[in-house]
Amino acid sequence: MGTLPSLRLNLRVDWRSSVSLVGTVLKYLAVPLLFPLLVSLYYGADTFVFLATIGITLTVGFSLEHLESDPELGAREAFLMVAVTWLAVALLGMIPYVIAGLDSTSTLGDPVNALFESMSGFTTTGATVMGSFEFSDHSHALLIWRQLTQWLGGMGIVVLAVAILPELSVGGAQLMDAEAPGPGLEKLTPRIATTARVLWMAYFGFTVLLFLILYGLHHAGYAPEMGLYNAMAHPLTTLPTGGFSPEARSIEAFSAVVQWVIIPFMVVAGTNFALFWRAITGEYDVFARDDEFRFYAGVIASVTAITTGLLLVGHGIAPALDAIVPASIESSIRSATFQVVSIVTTTGYASVDFELWDPVAQYVLLFAMFIGGSAGSTGGAIKIVRWLVIVKSLKRELFTTVHPDAVKPVRLGGRALDERAVRGIYAFTLIYLVIFFVGTIVIMIDSARIGEVLEIREGLSAVAATLGNVGPGLGDLGPMGNYLGFPWTSKLFMIFLMWVGRLEIFPVFVLLTVAFWRS
Repeated sequence: MGTLPSLRLNLRVDWRSSVSLVGTVLKYLAVPLLFPLLVSLYYGADTFVFLATIGITLTVGFSLEHLESDPELGAREAFLMVAVTWLAVALLGMIPYVIAGLDSTSTLGDPVNALFESMSGFTTTGATVMGSFEFSDHSHALLIWRQLTQWLGGMGIVVLAVAILPELSVGGAQLMDAEAPGPGLEKLTPRIATTARVLWMAYFGFTVLLFLILYGLHHAGYAPEMGLYNAMAHPLTTLPTGGFSPEARSIEAFSAVVQWVIIPFMVVAGTNFALFWRAITGEYDVFARDDEFRFYAGVIASVTAITTGLLLVGHGIAPALDAIVPASIESSIRSATFQVVSIVTTTGYASVDFELWDPVAQYVLLFAMFIGGSAGSTGGAIKIVRWLVIVKSLKRELFTTVHPDAVKPVRLGGRALDERAVRGIYAFTLIYLVIFFVGTIVIMIDSARIGEVLEIREGLSAVAATLGNVGPGLGDLGPMGNYLGFPWTSKLFMIFLMWVGRLEIFPVFVLLTVAFWRS
C-alpha cells in the first residue's frame, strides 16, 4: 500500500519570530490600559472591564512571546509583524467595548461594532458606530480608552515599540520602514531607536501643549464647555489626526476660540514631524525650504479659499446652506478653514454639520479626502508628497515632450529621485484608486443585498473615509451621523479598508502573494 507524499510548505518567512515580537508589543499594551483603569476607579464605573482586559492582554502577549524568536528580523518578517500587530491590537482593543456592552444597551456590545470602533480608533480613522455619546450609556473610562486608542495609533504602535523596547532595536529600521506613514522615513539620528524616540517626544510635546492651552482657555472663561475631561480627551485625538470626540456634535460643541486653537494643531499633526526636530536643532528655515511643506500649505490655502468662496456665494441662495452659515465673514472663513484642514489632514473633526452645506461644497470636501497629510505625519490618505511627485513628473513629461533629448530627473528637496521611487508612487496611487472604486461597488452591492438604498455619494465617501482614515463621510455618514446602519458584512469590509489604509496597502497586500511566503 502506497503512502501519501509528505507535504512541506517550504515557507521562506520566519513567522514565529514575527508573532513572538507581536506578543512583546501586546504584552506592553497593558501599560496604557492602566490609564482608563485609573479613570474607572475615579468615576466608579467599568473597573472590572479594564481589569479583565489587562489580564487577557497580558495572557495573550506572554503566550505569543514564548514562540522562538530570531533577533535578526528581515524585510518579510517585518511586514508580517507590522500587519499582524495592527490587527491584533484592534482585536484586543475591542474587548472593553464588548464586556461593557454585555449589561447595557450600547451599540458597541456587538462584536462587529466593537471591532469596527477599535480598528477605527487605532488606525485614527474616526468613523464611529456609537449610537449615543451620553455618559449614562458609556462610562468616562470607556470613552477615554476610545480616545487613547487613537493617540497610540497616531505616530505608530510599532514606532513606539521600537522607541522604548530594546527587544525591537535590532530590527527597528525594518519595522519602521514597514509601518511609518508615507513613502519614506527620514533617519534623524544615527540610531533608529533614537529617531523613534525623537518622533514620539515631538508628538507627546504637542499633545501636552494643546491640553494646557485648552484647559487654560477654560479657566480664562473662553471655553466654558472645555472642562478637565474634554481638555484631556481632545488632544489625544487631535495630534493623531483621529477625530474621536466624547461630544456628539464634535468641535461644534465648543466656542469659536477653541475651533481656531485646534486648527493649527491639526496642521501640525499633518506636517512631517521630522521638520520640527530639524527646526529645534538649528535649521530655522527648514519649513520655508521644504518642498513638501510648501506644497502642503499651498493646497490647504487653495482648497480653503475655494470652500470659503462657495460658502459666501451660497449664503442666502441655498436654503440648507443659509441655515447653518451665519451672515459673518469670520464664521464662514472659520467653518471653511476648520473643515478643509480637518479633512485634508484626515483628522475628521467637525465644527459644523457640513451635510447641510451646498452639494458643491460637499464635493470639494470629498475631493480633499484623497489629499492627506505629509509623509512622517499622523495623517492618512494618499499623502501630499505623492501628489507633489506626480505633479513634478507630469511637468517633466510636458518638458521632455517639447525637448525629447533632454534628461530631466524629478527632484524633491534638491535631490533627484530614483525612477523606481517615482514608479512606486504611481503604482501606489493607482492601486489606491482602484481599491476606492472597487470598494464603492462592494459597499453599494452589499447595501442593496439587504434592501437598503445607499446614495452614490454615501458609498463613495464611506470608502474614501475608511480607506483614507478620514472618518466622516457624506449623507447619513456626515459629521453628526455614524456608520451604524451598514450591514455587518459591509462593516467587516470597512474594517479591512481601515487596516489596509493605515498600513498604506503594501504591507498587507504583500502577505496575500505566494511569492512572499515561498519564493
